[in-house]
Amino acid sequence: MPDNVTEELVAVLSSKASFEFKPLFDIVLLNLRERNAASGGEEMLRLRVYEKLQGLVGQGAVNRTKGVAPRMNTLRAEMKLLRAEWAKKVQAKAAAAARN
Repeated sequence: MPDNVTEELVAVLSSKASFEFKPLFDIVLLNLRERNAASGGEEMLRLRVYEKLQGLVGQGAVNRTKGVAPRMNTLRAEMKLLRAEWAKKVQAKAAAAARN
């Protein structure tokens, strides 16, 4: 299943800008709300964003303040593929349900 939080983090951190956590979180939160993908409370989402960010740091995709361009490009491509595969599965499931 695609991960909306990680997708937004990768999208924001793919820019050449440098972020501290608070402004980064504010942008991610706004983007998730625009997509109707922000579920749960803001504090829980803040913890999830921090956890996902630490995961990206651990993968070498992010340094302390910004994304590492080659790794971000790879992650973005992987997430795009995952999103497309997920959409196909959902569509196939809906078509199968419609036939029954």
